[in-house]
Amino acid sequence: MHPGLRMRLRAMFNHIRADLAIIHERDPAARGTLEILLCYPGFQALSLHRLSHRLWRSNLPLKLPARFLSQLGRTLTGVEIHPGAKIGQGVFIDHGMGVVIGETSEIGDRCLLYQGVTLGGTGKEHGKRHPTLGSNVVIGAGAKVLGAIEIGDNTRVGAGSVVVRNVEADCTVVGIPGRVIHQSGAKINPLAHSALPDAEANVIRNLMKRIDQLEGQVQNLQENMKNMAQGDGRKFRERKGGESQSLKDREIIEYLGE
Repeated sequence: MHPGLRMRLRAMFNHIRADLAIIHERDPAARGTLEILLCYPGFQALSLHRLSHRLWRSNLPLKLPARFLSQLGRTLTGVEIHPGAKIGQGVFIDHGMGVVIGETSEIGDRCLLYQGVTLGGTGKEHGKRHPTLGSNVVIGAGAKVLGAIEIGDNTRVGAGSVVVRNVEADCTVVGIPGRVIHQSGAKINPLAHSALPDAEANVIRNLMKRIDQLEGQVQNLQENMKNMAQGDGRKFRERKGGESQSLKDREIIEYLGE
């Protein structure tokens, strides 16, 4: 066997071993290597991509074989990965259905992508037009990362978010458009989706606290004006809020939770 071909095959199998290892590490449902080989579409899609990517980078005059293999993988697994995408070791596509990874996407080592994730481009420009993910990045279910942007190491993107700007390392991003709501050097548990903060709820709570403060100030002013009016012998008219306000407040509290 040609030495260069031997090296390429060894590198490809190293990638496959790393992909198997990360699934064993992160998925408690994985009961064995054979089960992963036969029943994990994310692993199957990545394995086919390793082959199609080799074909894409080869000196073949046509890119059609690589594209055909990637489309075969899409049909079999529900995961669409362009053969031009660069994917590191130990990447885990959990469940996988509906995942789309564009041509110029770059994914670092030990990244975790859930179902429905899109690493897409914007516009019809040529060249680099898809995202670059650092190492240990987690992209939640249904999240969209669009454009030639960079997502730093150890960053988490919440489910359903739409990210269109660069994100530094060790951040948490949620919302539409995606906003950074937390940044620290603390180690991130990639499976702790319940630990993501609710940015909208926090903003509403802060606004409610501010409204309470303003209402208290208004009430103090009314009492002072009432006392002044009584001292002058005048009658003070107090304006009351709408009767439905307490009901609206209760609805807000129920929405936000305790």
